[in-house]
Amino acid sequence: MHPLHPNSHRLRHGRSSEAGRGYLVTTVVHQRTPIFKDWQLGRLLVTEMRQAHEQSQVNSLAWVVMPDHLHWLVQLEQAQLSDVMQRVKSRSTLSINQVMGRKGAFWQNGFHDRAIRDNQDLLPCARYIIANPLRAGLVERIGDYPLWDDSWL
Repeated sequence: MHPLHPNSHRLRHGRSSEAGRGYLVTTVVHQRTPIFKDWQLGRLLVTEMRQAHEQSQVNSLAWVVMPDHLHWLVQLEQAQLSDVMQRVKSRSTLSINQVMGRKGAFWQNGFHDRAIRDNQDLLPCARYIIANPLRAGLVERIGDYPLWDDSWL
């Protein structure tokens, strides 16, 4: 058990992945540091997400990189969700730390995921994800926010 995150061990308990199922994934920067206020650092994360999509690990449906966390809606293809997230977090940590000239933890341990039961719920979920910058008051129009995408647009 991690002393700062007493329930982090529960994030992995009972987790399973199902090919073709949609998942809403959220992962948070270590200590909620708003690193991605620098949108160029956010683009390094996006590069790793795109690679997972291009390698047919996931079908990336929608995402938004907020200043201190990521929301990502995916359909699993040829990988387990935990493997995809480990790879994306690890590779983005290396590239971001290199650019920032730092070492050490970048992401909080684990991630939160919610399986989408009915594929008809994917579009409303995607709309909810990309509206995050609006709800957070970061922009007045989603088109003004640089770190998001949606496969329906």
